[in-house]
Amino acid sequence: MASEQSSGGGAELGRFLRARRTQTTPEQVGLTVGAGLRRTPGLRREELATLTGISIDYYVRLERGKETRPSPSVLDALARALHLDDAEHHHLRELAARAARYVPEPPPAPGRTVRPHLKLLLETMRPNPAYIVSRSMDLLASNPGGLALYAGLDGWPAAQRNLARYLFLHPVARDLFPDWDIQVRACVARLRALAGTAPDAPDLTTLVGELVLKSPDFARLWERYDVTGRKATHKTFHHPHVGTLTLTAQSMALDGTPGQRLGVYVAEPGTPDYDALLLLDMTVPDPGRRPAMDSEPRPHAPS
Repeated sequence: MASEQSSGGGAELGRFLRARRTQTTPEQVGLTVGAGLRRTPGLRREELATLTGISIDYYVRLERGKETRPSPSVLDALARALHLDDAEHHHLRELAARAARYVPEPPPAPGRTVRPHLKLLLETMRPNPAYIVSRSMDLLASNPGGLALYAGLDGWPAAQRNLARYLFLHPVARDLFPDWDIQVRACVARLRALAGTAPDAPDLTTLVGELVLKSPDFARLWERYDVTGRKATHKTFHHPHVGTLTLTAQSMALDGTPGQRLGVYVAEPGTPDYDALLLLDMTVPDPGRRPAMDSEPRPHAPS
């Protein structure tokens, strides 16, 4: 139980182990299950400890967040027993490293200011939709298409524009993305991975707290503790203003701006998808204005 866990540096490590243990079946690891009813979802603690070659008492301390310095060999054994993929294995190591050097005071959130040359870069990428997001997916700046692509997002005040909030709370999002289920799983996995290394970050805890309360879908996915999701290179949008278009997506970290990422969508010139981008770029009332997310706030934002 989460209430059993320490609030110290090993808490996230323990939560991750418990989530992965309860989602790993005995059949997956070659254990024979008897005819009786199992009260524990997934593997029992003693079963995982046996598979890993550690004592049950030591594993319980790990899962409760009281043991914060597992050796690399123990981490590798846990990863093998739980069938973690490479990304999950790496995340496990990062959680253990953070637990070992835990400090109670969270570091300050990265800055939200977008430098002028990056806003200029967004303009030069038109008509390709492009935007800059924070580590917690706040939309910090965009060109016209970058904002218009997420239909209805411009109806929220600039301070409320967040891509995770949009996916789960905006009424248009489920219709915009034909693969909405895949999109939201990847979104939560990204936030979960961030929470593993910065669990007390105010920008993250505020967003997660809101979404857990307002979206049962988010709350369910958050409890799964998945830290990897499918990152599609092509995304299809059923856009209410320009029709259906399929775009190639690219995301990258920005040098000298910790936590900020550039996202851009492109289409081959001369194709119907590119023509739709041209139309999308012209949907902003004043196309010549620099779109730095500085428009006047509108009243109907999520409460």
